[in-house]
Amino acid sequence: MRFGVLGPLLVLDGDHDLTPGPAKHRALLAALLLRPARAVAADRLIDEVWDGRPPASAEAVLRVYVSALRKVVAGIRTVPGGYLLDVDPDRVDAHRFERLVAEATRAGEAGGRAEAAEGLRAALALWRGPALADVESDTLRRAHAVRLEELRLTTVEERVELDLTLGRGARVTGELRALVAAYPLRERAWGQLITALGQAGRRSEALGAYQEARRLLVGELGLEPGEALREAHERVLAGASTRAGQVPNETPPDIADFTGREHVLDWIRRSVPDAAGAPVHLVLHGPAGVGKSAVAVHAATSLDFPGGRLHASLGGRTPEAVLEDLLRSLGCQETAIPAGLDGRVRLYRSTVSGRRLLVVLDDAEREAQVRPLLPTGPGCLTLVTSRSPLHGLEAARARELGVFDRDESVAMLAGVAGRRRVEAEPRAAARIAELCGGLPLALRIAGSRLARRPGWTLEHLAGRLEDERGRLDELSAGDLAVRGSLALGYRALSDGERLLLRRLGALSAPDFAPWAASAVLGAPAEETLEALAGAGLLQARGLDPTGQERYGWHDLTRLYAAERLAEEEGPPAGVLAVAVPEILDRARRARTLLLPAEPGSGLTLARTAEQAAAAETALLRESARWLAAERRFLVATVADARRAGLDEAAWRLAFYLTPFFELGAHREDWRSAVEEGLRAVRRAGHRNGEALLLRSLADLHRVEGRLPEAAEALRRALGLAEPGEAARVRYRLGLVHLAGERPSEAQACFVACLAAFSAAGDRRGRADALRALGGLRRDGELLSRSLEAYRELGDPRGEAAVSLDLAGLFLDTRRLREANERAEHGLGLARRLGDRLPEAAALTVLAGIALAEGRADVAGQSAREALETFREHGDRAGAARATLTLAEASLGLDEIDEAFDGVMRAMGEFDALGDRRGRAAAEELADEIRRRRGLRV
Repeated sequence: MRFGVLGPLLVLDGDHDLTPGPAKHRALLAALLLRPARAVAADRLIDEVWDGRPPASAEAVLRVYVSALRKVVAGIRTVPGGYLLDVDPDRVDAHRFERLVAEATRAGEAGGRAEAAEGLRAALALWRGPALADVESDTLRRAHAVRLEELRLTTVEERVELDLTLGRGARVTGELRALVAAYPLRERAWGQLITALGQAGRRSEALGAYQEARRLLVGELGLEPGEALREAHERVLAGASTRAGQVPNETPPDIADFTGREHVLDWIRRSVPDAAGAPVHLVLHGPAGVGKSAVAVHAATSLDFPGGRLHASLGGRTPEAVLEDLLRSLGCQETAIPAGLDGRVRLYRSTVSGRRLLVVLDDAEREAQVRPLLPTGPGCLTLVTSRSPLHGLEAARARELGVFDRDESVAMLAGVAGRRRVEAEPRAAARIAELCGGLPLALRIAGSRLARRPGWTLEHLAGRLEDERGRLDELSAGDLAVRGSLALGYRALSDGERLLLRRLGALSAPDFAPWAASAVLGAPAEETLEALAGAGLLQARGLDPTGQERYGWHDLTRLYAAERLAEEEGPPAGVLAVAVPEILDRARRARTLLLPAEPGSGLTLARTAEQAAAAETALLRESARWLAAERRFLVATVADARRAGLDEAAWRLAFYLTPFFELGAHREDWRSAVEEGLRAVRRAGHRNGEALLLRSLADLHRVEGRLPEAAEALRRALGLAEPGEAARVRYRLGLVHLAGERPSEAQACFVACLAAFSAAGDRRGRADALRALGGLRRDGELLSRSLEAYRELGDPRGEAAVSLDLAGLFLDTRRLREANERAEHGLGLARRLGDRLPEAAALTVLAGIALAEGRADVAGQSAREALETFREHGDRAGAARATLTLAEASLGLDEIDEAFDGVMRAMGEFDALGDRRGRAAAEELADEIRRRRGLRV
């Protein structure tokens, strides 16, 4: 039995046509045929069969359709979650087509051009019309037909290119005329038509074809012809290839609107060797679409090399094939070119000997492809562009090209779309630049679309680009397409590399460590990550605070990987389901170290006194470092899991991260994670989980000074929480009352909580309640009992916090020696743990002690250090307190003006925060400053 989708759907059993008649049956069969021998989820089939608008009974009806198809097509099996068509892919014309194309390509790379041309001709003969021509599913056509049609066109062009290298231009002119009529903006086809007409001796028609192509491109896209099309035109104008004795000048024309890259261009100019100097080889590397070729050409056109300029596009070509072209350009007759690589290398080196040449080798894949092409004569310069840095290329210097910054991006957009339009909508232009990720190819396409559509506003295009699902579709103009550029790199990868890249597409995080990649892959991923970085699809971004290498990628590469995942494996939920157990376990263990023995945080256990004594603060500090390094990844994973329907994982991960967010004042991440977690936990219907996250949300509101919102969140949590969690919610409510200066209500909460925690054996809750009650009552005994409880738990963070509470109490009672001991102890713990905000709080207390001791200079130094940390972390309340302490230190040094300015700033902050006690302290200091100044303000 044979199957066809390259045209109308076709099912043949021998000579018998068994193609199903009903439209939905045809759509279902096509969906399975496009993924032979692979499981397809029922949800995906429903979406494709009903084109995104399924009826309520779709699942049952789908089973009926499958049953009907089984009477015609053998091999349709039910698998967990979906169906699988067990058929040899080669029996499906689309897959046979791709196999034949791959085989022909390999033959061409090995030098068998005639064999490759015939192989591609056989592949193209499988097409009977537009792919999926009679399948009524736009969803299927978008996912598969567009890609297949693009591959068909590329294959036609590759086969024509081979025919042209074999001198068959006269045979293909008619075919090319039809091709440019059907695809008038496809530059490569126009260039091939011009070349074919030139080979056929029809020079005037070739020149006319160029003018027609230029008129269409300028009129439709607002773009001048690209370098390949211009080269074809110039060859016709020249009448023949460069003859022996002539100086070759093959550098493509420069881009008129070239933008930026001054540092790179200056590096190239400074690297040019003297006429008698050793040859220099430079590698420009970076991801697809970053503008490597444009930089190389722009640099080459500005450099003077009397021996000439050569240019070769490498791609997947062999060194033998490229050397044949270079030798022809240098004037060698075809009959004089040796057949083997060694002979061609020797002839090439002999021919360029004595010439001072510039050679541009574009789109290199590997070092072995480049080495035979390097000129060896003195004074020569080679510019190589590649997605890989080609570290193994001896004596070469590499420079990575990154994406444009915002100003460069907007400048490029203006150069292509028109400066007036961009200046009229600066905000929309900046948004387009951001959505294009600063990628020059994407910016050029966006600018071209605007140039082609003068009625569009920049705001309109920005709106179209906002939708991630359609962004790659929008970034296409003529034969320029971000997706196509990325697809070239993807197809060049090994199976294992493609697998990891597309599975990483399940993640929305901007970067990740090898452990996370291994989690999504289900196997060690370090070597594969390095290979993907070498291919330019990932970027190594250096070591994070824990010493792990981090990898990132361009946002458009991420979208492409997500597309490939959806197409080749299905929704991201399957990949995330494999990865989240590892992610959750790591996050839970890190939380356990931040908050030892907290109920509700997973498998946490209180430590014995002996264990606490042996606990290493280095391990605790490492947990905070790991969370700091993984913060963006973990926050993004909360949203990824929620979108994938993994609700349990989403809300638990959000909860695990809460203490880290509070410790580091990462308030926006805190808010984002909790909101995503609440959506997930409510969908899952987990009442106690919702209470945990409402408690976290209340903590966020409290530290932001939004006390009514905090109280409301806690009241809602009380109605959902289990008994043990209810006590912790009431404890938080006490903190809110305390912040709102309602001490009696706060004390009632803390007393009730202390009793509940003690009865339940909740040692952490008891330690927290003792600290809160001791702080409220200014009771040193309660604080000391809390200190001992934290030590028993093995919690140095709790110990540090209570030490500072005691230091403040001792300072108020003028027990300065004891205050200093407690504050220094708290500071030492905070520094060993790497906790910056508690460190700043300790410095503020020490500044107050120094003031009480009459050491205003020491107080000022400590207060300034604390203020800098508070500002760095966005802690306004801490910054206000440190500012007030610094003002008092300035007064102690008789710096009256500085003291007055500082107290006014602190007063403004206390007002903004609604801190009446802070305001009162600031007013008291202001009165003293006024008295000292002898002024009434």
